[in-house]
Amino acid sequence: MKKRLLLTALVVAAGIGLAGCAGPQLKDYAQEKPVLDLRQYFNGTLDAYGIFTDRSGKVVKRFTVVMTCSWQGPPGQEVGVLDEAFTYSDGTTDRRVWTLKRQPDGHYTGTAGDVLGEANGQESGNAFRWGYTLNLPVDGRTIEVQFDDWMYLMTDKVMLNKAAMSKFGVHLGDVTLSFTKR
Repeated sequence: MKKRLLLTALVVAAGIGLAGCAGPQLKDYAQEKPVLDLRQYFNGTLDAYGIFTDRSGKVVKRFTVVMTCSWQGPPGQEVGVLDEAFTYSDGTTDRRVWTLKRQPDGHYTGTAGDVLGEANGQESGNAFRWGYTLNLPVDGRTIEVQFDDWMYLMTDKVMLNKAAMSKFGVHLGDVTLSFTKR
């Protein structure tokens, strides 16, 4: 009887533990306001301030970004260009130019020079979830890392962004950004 109770307790504990690992789903934000329209928010010039933290939570790098964003094309088929100019705390700079396409079903796809294949994302309520693989330069070589990127519209001018970075399913660190629309 004791073995059966112990086994039952272990199964219940494992189930609760796995449920806790499931993480947020985009649908969790469907009713949140203000409602995000990616094409409207990422239009014009934005400033961003961010940090990269390693898996222990230590800030490894700070950076700023100036983004110049525009959209072209007929409604529902717009193509956006997000030109990001990075300046890091060590004085180095970088640039990433995204080309985003809104799909007929409302999903977004995107490409950039250092992104492997296509990024995929979707809006829901005030949130946008974006997944992609980035070729990241580290110590003179390039490694492929996966990003699970979440953005949350706070006001018509402010968006918060948190991206988890991993390789082979192992969490490497997080990127945290605050965007401010000019």
